[in-house]
Amino acid sequence: MSRILITSAIPYINGIKHLGNLVGSQLPSDVYARYARARGHEVMHICATDEHGTPAELAAAKAGKPVAEYCAEMWAIQRDLAEGFGLAWDHFGRSSSQRNHALTQHFAGKLAEAGLIEEVTEKQVYSHTDGRFLPDRYIEGTCPNCGYDGARGDQCENCTKQLDPTDLINPRSAISGSTDLEVRETKHLYLRQSALAGDLEAWIDSKKDWPILTTSIARKWLKDGDGLQDRGITRDLDWGIPVKRGSEDWPGMEGKVFYVWFDAPIEYIAATAEWADANGLQDADWQRWWRTDKGAEEVKYVQFMGKDNVPFHTLSFPATIIGSGEPWKLVDYIKSFNYLNYQGGQFSTSKGRGVFMDQALEILSADYWRWWLLSNAPENNDAEFTWEVFQQGANKDLADVLGNFVSRITKFCRSKFGEAVPTGGTYGEAEEAVIADLQIRLATYEAHMESIEIRKAAAELRAIWVAGNEYLQSAAPWAVFKENPEQAAAITRFALNLAALYATLSEPFIPFASATLREALGSGAKWPESIAETANALPEGHPFTVPENLFTKITDEQREEWEERFAGTR
Repeated sequence: MSRILITSAIPYINGIKHLGNLVGSQLPSDVYARYARARGHEVMHICATDEHGTPAELAAAKAGKPVAEYCAEMWAIQRDLAEGFGLAWDHFGRSSSQRNHALTQHFAGKLAEAGLIEEVTEKQVYSHTDGRFLPDRYIEGTCPNCGYDGARGDQCENCTKQLDPTDLINPRSAISGSTDLEVRETKHLYLRQSALAGDLEAWIDSKKDWPILTTSIARKWLKDGDGLQDRGITRDLDWGIPVKRGSEDWPGMEGKVFYVWFDAPIEYIAATAEWADANGLQDADWQRWWRTDKGAEEVKYVQFMGKDNVPFHTLSFPATIIGSGEPWKLVDYIKSFNYLNYQGGQFSTSKGRGVFMDQALEILSADYWRWWLLSNAPENNDAEFTWEVFQQGANKDLADVLGNFVSRITKFCRSKFGEAVPTGGTYGEAEEAVIADLQIRLATYEAHMESIEIRKAAAELRAIWVAGNEYLQSAAPWAVFKENPEQAAAITRFALNLAALYATLSEPFIPFASATLREALGSGAKWPESIAETANALPEGHPFTVPENLFTKITDEQREEWEERFAGTR
């Protein structure tokens, strides 16, 4: 058993997340965490809401609520939706917590002591109409790199290029839409990332097993143009973590807050401290996950995120940790994802385009979405969601393969032997062949899960389900029963044990259906060591109940209705 720390990129507080957000970080991190727990590892699975910065202020203003009130409400909504999708966090925190305030100010103080914080007088956009400086995300315009008209002042969501507000063509206020802007001088703090570029490059080069997507983005930021740039870590905002050096005021920075990109990753640490607080534990209990002088050198730390978050997690957050000079745990593996697109375009929170988490749960149970999204996860390339492909995948895999197998064998057993595992007969060559095949497939499935290859793992899991269907079709206990009831009993017993095996192996991907199946069969959740032993896990005479359809098929009428319903914007 080992200790595994798992963090999902923390979602912005500004609204309910869409399916593209879900599959880009939270859902795959949950699959990996569930698998790791099932294998007996000690797991700390952390997520939180990212509550500072422009998106929070703009969303709160649009909702007509004070930003603190808005964030508290949205945190509860996002927490409840996460539970609805079966995301089993050890703690779902908030970047506005006092723990994150203290830790962010602590890191800033340590970086300043190390000479890695510089005060810079910079030019920033001021809006006469709004009567205020406009931080980067308050400014929209045309990207100078790709020409996208909805680029923000920090990054273009279309081409992912990092920007400064003054780079934008035809800039406008995101608050009022005003173009009555001017550039004025203001003072801010910068993290001297450039001074740590060599350390960061050496660290990234040492990660030979990282996905190409992760390392290619990191190296691009290190090498493009003039290399890694120093980055502002403060903003002229009311909502955020006040700028301090540890617990001391920072002269000249009165009224400013830390920039959201600086404090948000620190929330991974803070959320673990929040977990300790919520459970009446001591600081040592969370520090053993994060401080290498407290035992965290034994921890494997895995992060999950969309590709747009890679630069901050491969460069900026590690720069904060390394630059502090303190023994904090650095990430061991970063699993990054491409984008999931929607019906030929992009999912978009700001534009309300696509299917959002609350809407998804209104029309189907979570396992439909979990399975399709994970089995089509955008690991190596962008992926495309269409309603037709979704319907085909869910029906074929969940209803026709897994659901059909469970339904056929449990209902057949009930009709011929009653609701108990039948007695009599012995396993023969056909069963031994299935056992041998599944032992190999189990090892392959585990290997894909260990290497966090989500699509490959899902494909192997499906193949394991298919093996049961093929066995049942070939063994045909309904035909054998007429001539040899004892042999039909053995076939049925074997197939019921396969169903129990599927409940365990499928739990990381479809936890709700797995729990239903496990409850119906009265089976345990212990991860199989030997398929041969698992084939006898449900003994003769063991009672069970027939689960009603695990999965019903999505009809053409439903698909057409949903396609029309979600054709526009939210």
